[in-house]
Amino acid sequence: MPRAAPPGLRLICRFLGRQQGSFGAHRSLVLLLTFLAYASYHASRKPPSIVKSVLDPAGSDAAAGGAGWPPFVGPEGTAYLGEIDVAFLACYSLGMYAAGHLGDSLDLRLFLTVGMVGSGLFVGLFGMGYFWGIHSFSFYLAMQMLAGALQATGWPSVVAIVGNWCGERRRGLIMGIWNAHTSVGNISGSLIAAGVLQFGWGWSFIIPGALIALVGVLVFFFLAPYPEDLWFNASNRDGSGCIEDEERQPQLPLMDEEGGRTERRAAVGILKALWIPGVIPFALCLFFAKLVAYTFLYWLPFYLSETAIGGKYISVKAAGNFSTLFDVGGIVGGILAGFISDHFNARAITAASFMYLAVPSLYTFYSFGPSSHSLNIILMMVTGLFVNGPYALITTAVSADLGTHSSLKGDSRALATVAAIIDGTGSAGAALGPLLTGFLSRSGWRWVFAMLMVGAFVSGALLSSLVKSEVKQIVQRMSYSSSTHASQQAGEGCTTVPFLARREGDEVQ
Repeated sequence: MPRAAPPGLRLICRFLGRQQGSFGAHRSLVLLLTFLAYASYHASRKPPSIVKSVLDPAGSDAAAGGAGWPPFVGPEGTAYLGEIDVAFLACYSLGMYAAGHLGDSLDLRLFLTVGMVGSGLFVGLFGMGYFWGIHSFSFYLAMQMLAGALQATGWPSVVAIVGNWCGERRRGLIMGIWNAHTSVGNISGSLIAAGVLQFGWGWSFIIPGALIALVGVLVFFFLAPYPEDLWFNASNRDGSGCIEDEERQPQLPLMDEEGGRTERRAAVGILKALWIPGVIPFALCLFFAKLVAYTFLYWLPFYLSETAIGGKYISVKAAGNFSTLFDVGGIVGGILAGFISDHFNARAITAASFMYLAVPSLYTFYSFGPSSHSLNIILMMVTGLFVNGPYALITTAVSADLGTHSSLKGDSRALATVAAIIDGTGSAGAALGPLLTGFLSRSGWRWVFAMLMVGAFVSGALLSSLVKSEVKQIVQRMSYSSSTHASQQAGEGCTTVPFLARREGDEVQ
């Protein structure tokens, strides 16, 4: 096993007396570890939405914290809760741009480990405020800001690592399935935080914080971010969804004879990455897509507890569990969007179509969802499918495609940087959506859903130029395919060359 391999893998190989496993086995381990890593990131973000009703006496549960927790008491306390959410997302969004560049410059395994352990530390410290009896708003604000900045290390790193191991073939489907970590993290985070709430709200932060730190330790010992770390190169890779050709693969570190990385390609700067075709439109599209998605993430449990469904109101804990069905729909949406975009080779068309379909689904969920529990469940899952489908596609397959774009000419590495630009811009929308919801909900939820429908429509419209380009490419492919088929049917004596296949200087027969 080469020196650059993670220490855990070196130890296992030494114990088993084997050099190393197959490429496919290591790729599967990479997908599993990055899945667990980002699921734990999302799980650690859910506690604030679950404990809001405990911190704020207006919705407190006597069994889980008594009459609220100063300073989150009264009108100012409610505002403080909103400020904490915005501060977390703002630091996350700003930190994303720096994290992307650092991810392309530093060792991704170490970078991801530090981010996960550090994030877990500050999430846990927020919960320790309960046991230490801390009532200073500055303390809780600082913990959330530091946690938000460190959480920015996650997405650019895992996308870059998966992009290093998997190429363009079936990338949408593979990453669509892999991206279920977002919904799995949201669901598990909600269930864990709600499950331990009765023992004191501090545990709702400490357990998810310990979980992400533990997974961070596993990442340090077992995650190989580059195939070259394990002596794999282009000639070792198979065609089952992995890098098929030298020209389109990410630029990876070079190796010496003993397997240590000797040189690293220069990381692309943010300004150069912005000029990669498609980065800006997809980043702006994700701004509005995440505005919609994160409004549901932070406010859906509260909306469900405040709305009579089938003529009855449900408890805060039940609303938190109930809201996980939105993420179940999101899992299906991410996989479906990836499969469709792979099949038609049309990322922009798929993302835009899903966002346009999200508009009527949002309207239907708001208008008819309260009629009954069964209808609410169905409409919530359908809405999650159309809202989270393009969100998942853009942050995974699209980011990986653009991070290995042919315009880079193979002279630099941009996977983490591009992923950071796209998701960082999206995270600005994620901060704006919940903030606006806090104001609009006072005038009625219809205004919130109106904002979400406008956001979904604008998100799809921002991809119009890319959609037009993809439509032209599809028409050209169909025309070429039909022309080729016709020439074959004409017999071997036919010498007609299809127009799109002709090179300059070819003579028309």
